[in-house]
Amino acid sequence: MPFEKKSGIHIEVGSYRNDFTRVLPSVVTSGLTPDIVMFPQPGFLAEFVRQDQVVDPRTFLDEAYLREQYGDALFEATLLEGQVAGVWYGSNVKSLVWYPKKAFDSAGYEVPQTWDQLMALSDQIVADGRTPWCIGLESGSGSGWVGTDWVEDILLRTASLDTYDAWTTGELPFDSPEIRRVFAIMEEIWLDDSYVYGGPPTMVSDTFSESVRHMFEDPPACFLHRQASFIVAFFPDDAVYGRDYDFFYLPPIDDKYGRPVLGGGDIMAMFNDRPEVRAVMRYLTTAESVKRLVEEGGVIASHRDAPFEWYSDPTSLKTAQILYEADAFRFDASDLMPGNVGTGTFRQGIIDWVNGADLDSVLREIDSSWPDEE
Repeated sequence: MPFEKKSGIHIEVGSYRNDFTRVLPSVVTSGLTPDIVMFPQPGFLAEFVRQDQVVDPRTFLDEAYLREQYGDALFEATLLEGQVAGVWYGSNVKSLVWYPKKAFDSAGYEVPQTWDQLMALSDQIVADGRTPWCIGLESGSGSGWVGTDWVEDILLRTASLDTYDAWTTGELPFDSPEIRRVFAIMEEIWLDDSYVYGGPPTMVSDTFSESVRHMFEDPPACFLHRQASFIVAFFPDDAVYGRDYDFFYLPPIDDKYGRPVLGGGDIMAMFNDRPEVRAVMRYLTTAESVKRLVEEGGVIASHRDAPFEWYSDPTSLKTAQILYEADAFRFDASDLMPGNVGTGTFRQGIIDWVNGADLDSVLREIDSSWPDEE
């Protein structure tokens, strides 16, 4: 690593593999905590922030510098429990809509810039005797997560960031006007059989990876698929960006909430405060720390000083541009909620709702599963 040669600091990298959330708490308790830990889930990181285990990088890095490196939207996403919990490494973007470019262009369709235009496009596709959307909810024990992403993306476009944050902590219940409005907007697409390929039965049976492949049928079985940047890995091997597919930013709904991005990424949190650890943390705030990963493809640098020339594929480049232009960024809410809610009743509630369950009972069931405060 160039940094090691330049600084003389040797970095040992370890992994807890699939036991990360189980092993790390015991490691911290034992006093053998690693100097820096990479967290893909900020909700888990927040537990250690509450225990005063995490060093706020502002103790040795200026906040103005951090905001310059990441931009306000990403910087503010590192604020947990009243402190900066760490520094960004790589990111991913979920607020994307994919489409079969050749068929899309041949039909004379145009990329929508607003939600009203998105709905008008959906109506036009239906009027042309085609199906706008493909949605697949099956994912084994994780079934339903595609729907939780939709809820989160729409809430960011219809309510304030404070509202979103209050919802992730349970302060704002699911059975609230704000969340009900989200489901009302979703219903216009999700529960209209003419809008979604195969209707609810296919939505529930198709996996998220199977559903997008309908877009590549000849002719396309659907023209729109909302999914994160990683979905490219499930495209046909011979699919070419700019010829067979393209994508656009999921449009805003209410202008006053700007252009928010839902996504994820890795935050590097500092547990031990020593000069050499500070030096590594400072290095991690530079794009140089992720250069190799960006050039290899598939990783979006969180750093604003990452040159666009580093991106080896146009899909990653375009995704990076969308991220850097965002007015706000928030993590997947279901990953911030307690596990039995975010990855439990919330996901199951999506499946139940699509299968015809009453929305009132679905929302109340999710709220009742929220852990009681100690």
